[in-house]
Amino acid sequence: MTSLSGFPYITGTGLMVASTGTFKHGRFPAEAEISIAICHFPLTEKTAVQLRQIALPFLLLLLGQPLSAHSGDATKRLFIVTTVAPITNIVRNVSGEYANVAGIVPDGTDSHTFEPVPGDAKLLETADIIIANGLDLELPTLKLAEKITKGRVRILELGNCILRKEDWQYDFSFPRERGHPNPHLWPNIALAMRYVEIVRDELIALDPMHKEGYIANASVYLGKLRKLDKAIFDCVKTIPEKNRKLVTYHDSFAYFAPRYGMKIIAAIQPSDFSEPGPREVIRIIKQIRNENVPAIFGSEVFPSKIMEQIARETGVKFIDQLSDDALPPPPENSFIGMMANNMTIMTAALGGNPGCMANVDTSNIRY
Repeated sequence: MTSLSGFPYITGTGLMVASTGTFKHGRFPAEAEISIAICHFPLTEKTAVQLRQIALPFLLLLLGQPLSAHSGDATKRLFIVTTVAPITNIVRNVSGEYANVAGIVPDGTDSHTFEPVPGDAKLLETADIIIANGLDLELPTLKLAEKITKGRVRILELGNCILRKEDWQYDFSFPRERGHPNPHLWPNIALAMRYVEIVRDELIALDPMHKEGYIANASVYLGKLRKLDKAIFDCVKTIPEKNRKLVTYHDSFAYFAPRYGMKIIAAIQPSDFSEPGPREVIRIIKQIRNENVPAIFGSEVFPSKIMEQIARETGVKFIDQLSDDALPPPPENSFIGMMANNMTIMTAALGGNPGCMANVDTSNIRY
C-alpha cells in the first residue's frame, strides 16, 4: 500500500508491540533495539484509539507498571522527553498546554553523534514517555534510556512505526553496508503528518482526560502541515525542470526529494560525518558540471570548507543556510518555519519563485 508520502506505510490491523530482540510477523520490522515501542497502522482514528484504550492497561500490567497517574487527574501534566528539535516541536504542538516536553538534543547539535550528558539520565528516568525519531538516529540516547528505565518508561520510535524496513533509504552518507538507514523522514511533510497522528494517539492513550485537547491540537497542526505541503509542491512547480536537482552537504533530503519531484545528485558528507577526501571531491565536481547544477547547499549545523572549494571549482552558487534539525529564531521558531525557510532558500537558488511560502503559517500552538 503506497501512501501520499511516496513511501508505503506499514500495514496491518492493530497494535504492534516490539520488544528487545527479534519480532517477525509479515511485513513488520524484524528487529527492535528499544525496550518497548507501540506502533499503529492505518486504522480509522476511532478504532485506533479504542484498541489502544483496551490494550494499554494489560500491557502496563505485563510490564509491572501502574496505570497512568494522569488518567484521573486533570491538573497533572505529562512529562515527555524527546530528542531532536523537529520531533520536540511536533510533540509540543500536539501536546499543547497538557504536557511538559523536554528535548535532549540541543539545537544546532549533530544528532547522529550526540552523546547524552549525565543530567539527561534523570530526565529519561522520570519521563512518562520517550519519543524519538528512530531509524538509528539517536542510538546513544535510546541505549541509555533502555538501560536506566529497564522497561518502566515507554520508548516510541516514530520512524520505525510508519515505514517498512525495506523502504528505509540507503545512499550517500548512509550506505547500506554500514547498516544505518537515512533517518531524516520529517522533511517529507506527509511523513511528518504521520508522526503527528501517532503522537496524538499515544498521548490520548496515556492521558485520556485530555483526549479532546490532543485531538483539537493535532487537527489544527495537521491543517498547517497540509498547507505547508501544498506550498512546497507549488514552489517546486516554479523551478525549471532542469534545475530540480539537489546537491547538499548533509544527506537529509532523501525522503523529501521523491515526494516533491526533485532529484538528489549528491550528498557531500561521508558516512563517518567527516569531510570527503580529494578523490571524492574531484568526482563530485565532475558530476556537478555534468548535471549543470545551478546551486549547492550547505548546512547550518555542519559548516564545510570543502563545499566552498567545490563551489569555487564549479562556479555554482553556494548557500550554507539549510537546516534539517535546527529551528530558526523567532518568529519562525518552529518545524514548519524551518521547512518554509529551507524551501524559500532552495526555490530562489534553483531559479523558482519563493513567494509560494509567503502565506505559510509558521506559528506554534500555545504550550
